[in-house]
Amino acid sequence: MAVAVDLHPAVVRFLACQPKRLLIGGEWVEAASGKMFNAFNPATGQALAQVAEADREDIDRAVRAARRAFEGAWAKVKPAERQLLLFRLADLLVANGDEIAELEVLNNGMPISMAKGMIPRVAELLRYYAGWATKIHGETVPTSVPGEFFTYTVREPVGVVGAITPWNGPLVTMAWKLGPALATGCTIVVKPAEQTPLTTLRFGELALEAGIPAGVVNICPGFGPTAGAALAEHPDVNKIAFTGEYTTGQLIVKASAGNLKRVSLELGGKSPDIVFADADLEAAVPGAAWAIFRNSGQICCAGSRLFVEQPVYDRFVSRMAAYASTIRIGNGLDPNTQMGPLISQEQLERVTGYLRIGKQEGAKPMIGGERATRGELAKGYFMPPTVFDQVRPDMRIAREEIFGPVVTTIPFRTLDEVMNLSNSTSYGLAGGIWTRDLQKAHQAARALQSGVVWVNCYNVFDPAMPFGGYKMSGYGRESGQQALDLYTQVKAVWMKIG
Repeated sequence: MAVAVDLHPAVVRFLACQPKRLLIGGEWVEAASGKMFNAFNPATGQALAQVAEADREDIDRAVRAARRAFEGAWAKVKPAERQLLLFRLADLLVANGDEIAELEVLNNGMPISMAKGMIPRVAELLRYYAGWATKIHGETVPTSVPGEFFTYTVREPVGVVGAITPWNGPLVTMAWKLGPALATGCTIVVKPAEQTPLTTLRFGELALEAGIPAGVVNICPGFGPTAGAALAEHPDVNKIAFTGEYTTGQLIVKASAGNLKRVSLELGGKSPDIVFADADLEAAVPGAAWAIFRNSGQICCAGSRLFVEQPVYDRFVSRMAAYASTIRIGNGLDPNTQMGPLISQEQLERVTGYLRIGKQEGAKPMIGGERATRGELAKGYFMPPTVFDQVRPDMRIAREEIFGPVVTTIPFRTLDEVMNLSNSTSYGLAGGIWTRDLQKAHQAARALQSGVVWVNCYNVFDPAMPFGGYKMSGYGRESGQQALDLYTQVKAVWMKIG
């Protein structure tokens, strides 16, 4: 059904200013090659804006600008000043929140309620790291070496950071990297996903408005094999922070070998969501549904493997399918929409391909299983929620990351059995547990091989809590105090005083 929406005047102005340029050294500049690409609205398939396409030469310009700022003006900015700049940036984000949320919906497709909910979350993350700017310090260390020494450590910024961000959560994944980078005194070059560059570019405007010095934040939209590879390989980049698919993560690790730059990877997942028979089903049914259907399943930690204890399996899965049938699909700008489109035609083909594979392997879709083609939905990349029954753990749909609104349901009988099933994957990003039994919850949380475990909830985040994975889901952490270690290095100082 068509959605009549009056766009925020600031969104209209932003989109009217064409083409979108690169932010390098505090200036909006054309790509050296002059090449452009289109940013699309996945709900309609229509182009929203032309964006300058960064390649190797532009990345080099941005890294050189970041290096000049790191060794120049930014090095002279005191921790309390960095703190105030991040606070100011967070305030500007909130002040422009309605506009930025709407822009995120246009370019990403997520429901407007979800986009508006991300604004305070991103602002709080920036404020969290702003608070750390004045609390990063070294220590005095007593030693046992003969003689008299004053020994201490200094914690210093690692240098120029390259951030490569995905299309499924452009704003929040960028802030995960920019917040600790600026708080610790690093400078940054951001390469947003080519599908969703617009809110990152708008964020760059806010960074300049906040008074962040030229060259501290640089934004270069482009494609992975060109701009992304150039950033990962660049000899003057000290750290790469990447969120995306594990195969790209492997390429980044290889590319980083030239100067042994630091790398943190937040990669994919095939997260288990485990429902025990004693769970509160009134909470577990919608909880498990939104664990997979939030953002159309385009979340790396989505609960895409649903394990349900045998005594309640049939009842739970039927209720899950019934609940999924009530989810309202549509254009994200419609306030009644609960689930928007997939990001692109390419992603739609990927998901529909897995639906065919699942059926061929013998799985039965209790609901969904086909692309949405009703009315206006046919113009976009819409996929209804799909609940697969009669799934074997060895099926591809139960092993491979689909990154769409598709959940596989599998029964289990014992705690040991479900732990073995849950951990029998190369991924280890997240997992969910639904039970009233506290002992069982602790046992399962300890046994799960994943970086995040939610008990009687799912997709709950806070800036103070680290997020990241085990195994092929990557290494390093986003958010939390732990992320600061990735953006700093320790210097040991020995001073002979005898």
